[in-house]
Amino acid sequence: MNFSNFFNSWLYLEDGYYTNYKAIGKEGDFYTAVSTSKFFGGSIAKRLIESIKEGFLDENTTVLEIGAHRGYLLADIIEFIYTIEPMLLNTLTFAILEPFENLQKIQKEYFDESFGGNISFKHYSNFDELDKEYFIVANEILDAFPCELVLDNKKATVNKKFELEFNEPLDDKLKALSQKYNIFSGEVAVGYDDFAKSLSNIKKFEFVTFDYGALNHRGDFSIRVYKNHETFSIFDTDFDFKDFYKISDITYDVVFQHFIDECEAKNIKTVEFKTQMSALINFGLLELLEILKAKTNEAIYLKELNRVKNLIEPSLMGERFKMLRLRKS
Repeated sequence: MNFSNFFNSWLYLEDGYYTNYKAIGKEGDFYTAVSTSKFFGGSIAKRLIESIKEGFLDENTTVLEIGAHRGYLLADIIEFIYTIEPMLLNTLTFAILEPFENLQKIQKEYFDESFGGNISFKHYSNFDELDKEYFIVANEILDAFPCELVLDNKKATVNKKFELEFNEPLDDKLKALSQKYNIFSGEVAVGYDDFAKSLSNIKKFEFVTFDYGALNHRGDFSIRVYKNHETFSIFDTDFDFKDFYKISDITYDVVFQHFIDECEAKNIKTVEFKTQMSALINFGLLELLEILKAKTNEAIYLKELNRVKNLIEPSLMGERFKMLRLRKS
């Protein structure tokens, strides 16, 4: 089996890791920016409001999350809109693109519990249903696309014994991507072209995504498995896929230039690419902290400040995670 098919079955096919709800944060296998602090969503809310004030987006736009898990990020965005520009809640629509019906049910229940039907909320099952203007947000989605593993002009397969082998020649498309992005020992994402094409079919949008990785390939394999906040290399001599398959998260570092090129080839403009630290500060994170400081006591403020530091400290999430903002008009 090609590694990309194995990766896809691990995460998305029957009983795949992402097809059912999994806890994220302290009780799960890993932390994300969303599970670290609500001010991550708050900063994105400020970016949305600024895009409306600039006149790029209309006040009736739909705020759409892709890869929403339970919907925590979108809910955080809504809470901060209520704090900053509450009147927008009368005009904005909020939505999640979610193909799995069981996850749609969990997300709907969470939004009903959180907002009691006081916001306009809906689900989309696929990109074909998107027909107007959107502010799209996605956290850690690009690393969840299947990938092929490339080494010395060979690609990996996984045999029936769950053993990894580099035993197949690269096809023309994979060879071209490997050469273009200097990936001779590492992961080549599969599906960015189709994702960019789906985005390009939307009439107008601003797209904001965060993920770990870099503009260019790091020069070696980054693929790894997370289980109970421990990291495992699939190349360790004692690693056994059967111990992790479909019950743990598998991921790799994103080569952002690959996705940017696929988008720009389809007339989607790159607005900015920054570290998470720079992006959140530019979005207005520090202003939000000042609002909190003025409205609460010092203990609560310092507690939240420590959480926010995890988002922006260079040695933590601040430098390793990147933000990409795209537009189509």
